[in-house]
Amino acid sequence: MDTKIGIVPVPVFVIIVAMIAAFVARGEVPADLTTAILILGAGGFACAEVGKHIPVLKKVGAAAILATFVPSFLVYVGAIPKPLKTAISDFTEQSNFLYLFIGSIIVGSILGMDRKMLIGGFLRILVPILAGSIVAAIVGCTVGTALGLGFKHTAYMIVVPVLGGGVGEGAIPLSIGYAALSGAKQGDLLAEILPAVMFGSLAAILMAGGLNMLGKRKPHLTGEGQLQPGEHDVHLNEGEAPRFMPDLQTIGGAVVLAMTLYTIGALVQDWTKFPGPVTMLFLAVVLKLGKLFSPKLEQGAYRNYQFFAQIVTYPLLFAIGVAKTPWEKLMSAFTFAEITTILATVASLVATGFFVGRFVNIYPVESGIITSCRASQGGTGDVAILSASNRMNLMPFAQVATRIGGALTVTLAIALVAKFGM
Repeated sequence: MDTKIGIVPVPVFVIIVAMIAAFVARGEVPADLTTAILILGAGGFACAEVGKHIPVLKKVGAAAILATFVPSFLVYVGAIPKPLKTAISDFTEQSNFLYLFIGSIIVGSILGMDRKMLIGGFLRILVPILAGSIVAAIVGCTVGTALGLGFKHTAYMIVVPVLGGGVGEGAIPLSIGYAALSGAKQGDLLAEILPAVMFGSLAAILMAGGLNMLGKRKPHLTGEGQLQPGEHDVHLNEGEAPRFMPDLQTIGGAVVLAMTLYTIGALVQDWTKFPGPVTMLFLAVVLKLGKLFSPKLEQGAYRNYQFFAQIVTYPLLFAIGVAKTPWEKLMSAFTFAEITTILATVASLVATGFFVGRFVNIYPVESGIITSCRASQGGTGDVAILSASNRMNLMPFAQVATRIGGALTVTLAIALVAKFGM
């Protein structure tokens, strides 16, 4: 029982696989929470365990990459039976599993930050995000045009989708806007946009993993998850909050707090269309700066963050791979011109973030990783990027890059199409 695949004891893993096979043979797999814990736990940690043992690639986030893209491939080739795929997809869509994770990560990581560094970090990180976005747009459009894709096609169908903030917040609004302005079918436009989103996110995951490996070799370039020199987590700050292990009631209260802030964000999004996770993030920052939480509750939230980051990440990525990552869309981007354009866009984005970070007193590795989230596949991509680079505590900054950066990119692109056409 002490020999494990991830966190799952091997004998238990064998029993889980046998039970899933029995459900599949019956023709129906339950989509409830208890069964999902077994399926996603076994699948996610199995893929991650393989990734952790692949030479070289294990250092650039192979565990997160395999946990996301192996299940996508298995669905494509039919190795994951339809009843199993349906159960995973239904659970992922109906349970809001992703937002439970993101809410716990954002609130916990913010409450675990040093108060003095928090506001400065948000202001500073906007500089590399903005610089990286501008350079990436210029480089991507130049490369795509040089390879014969045409300037407008490169800009609107490749570069903007890569920087658009994912599928739900980027590709879908883009395709709706493009269709309304051009008269083309929205479904056709979405199918053309999605490959750039998917492959751009994969490239960002690999580059973030590479930055993590660079940080291991050159420690002076990284804060190992800390954004700025001198920053530290509140649970280590003896003067502000004595070090202790929060009790279970405190951790439970922190979970309720995180979901309360998430739900407020969801209501604001329903009323105003402003991204809910960003509202949640701003609320957590304001409440933290206002010292409205006790040190005990802050540490409970940070412990909750640690649980989700260490235990829930790989099962979540497995669910994302099955339910939200169509393999055929990823493969349809595999033409030389499109791959080169996407890689050039993401590489220039990350490199600019890496070097500009120095000028605003941010560790280059952390700056590059956060900037890479401009090319993520939305919240799911942020999880994969930060997991691959072992920087999950940077989720609040990643959400700023993805959500706000993506919304501005989509708005600007649709405005340009309205004025100049496609």
